[in-house]
Amino acid sequence: MLKALRQIFRGPAAEADAAPAAGRAGAPAVPAGTRVYAVGDIHGRLDLFAALAAAIDADDAAAAPAETTVVLLGDLVDRGPDSAGVLALARDWQQRRAVRILAGNHEEMMLQSFDSVEVMRHFLRHGGRETVLSFGVDEAAYDLATYEEVQAMMRAAIPPETIDFIAGFEDRIRFGDYAFVHAGVRPGQPLEDQTLSDLRWIREAFITSPADHGAVVVHGHTITEAVEVRPNRIGIDTGAYMSDVLSALCLEGSRRRLIEARAGEGGVTIHHRPLA
Repeated sequence: MLKALRQIFRGPAAEADAAPAAGRAGAPAVPAGTRVYAVGDIHGRLDLFAALAAAIDADDAAAAPAETTVVLLGDLVDRGPDSAGVLALARDWQQRRAVRILAGNHEEMMLQSFDSVEVMRHFLRHGGRETVLSFGVDEAAYDLATYEEVQAMMRAAIPPETIDFIAGFEDRIRFGDYAFVHAGVRPGQPLEDQTLSDLRWIREAFITSPADHGAVVVHGHTITEAVEVRPNRIGIDTGAYMSDVLSALCLEGSRRRLIEARAGEGGVTIHHRPLA
């Protein structure tokens, strides 16, 4: 675990995935013969994630044969009630099919909290409490604990293999004309030169920019009521932990469509629709 903590989020940048796509002069596309499902910020919503994962598996099985990859855009943890369950499902899913996972700012805070009380304060204020409790830490004991005691509780409750799993998350991924990151990119900077801080934390400078980033950037991090499509980016964080909606973008050739898991009084339902 200590080795993993010293090498926080040094997953491969995966520039080898930047294979040319068909029709760059026209609509952006992923390479021929590939299918990509990108899933927005899950934030501890195991109910939505489990339903959406099953829907993606079914959708892929019913479609034409393709080399399929699922990309989780980061922020699997915090805020929602079952971060431990989300991580376990993501790890299991990755063992059964091609699932690649990006590091979000919440994973960064979680790992750094093991060594820094100051980071832990921030982590716990932004949903880390729910994460810690989801690993079986006693709520009454947690509520009476100092920050140092919470660190000890985390070390005792969270298995080293879970820490190693999170520390192996990637920074950026590219398929054809699309780049996948957690938060966004710094306008004017080449994709390969982006800092980890911007990839995980940037917001307004990226969201408000009309600049061509060298690829259409698919991202989470910034919550919108519905999936947000712009010429230079697609934002798919629909605020699952508070909106009860978890969104996935499916890319195949130049075609785009959405699969969404929505929780309501009758349970979780799946919705499919095209995306312009």
